[in-house]
Amino acid sequence: MKTLTDFQKLVDAEDFLSFFDIPYDQTAVNVNRLHILKMFSVAIAEVGEKKELAEAEKLTEYKKALESSYQTFLTSSAQEQKVFPVFQKEHKDVVKLTEITAE
Repeated sequence: MKTLTDFQKLVDAEDFLSFFDIPYDQTAVNVNRLHILKMFSVAIAEVGEKKELAEAEKLTEYKKALESSYQTFLTSSAQEQKVFPVFQKEHKDVVKLTEITAE
């Protein structure tokens, strides 16, 4: 039986995915590891606020959150999801190629 204590010992994306028996594509994890884990950590915090959940219910919610985080980056990019601040703000010192015209 899996426990929160076991869950708290996990350290990387592969550990979490294996713990919850979620099949995964190693290449997708390699490319999106930080983004998956960041989105997952936000979801963990939200589940953690639900004090009424029993241990098994929390683990079920954690699994759903990880599956969702992983699936998101199979069909979307880090730039589209804007998980990290670097993707959230408009950079004023950048000229996009689409803005360059020839006269």
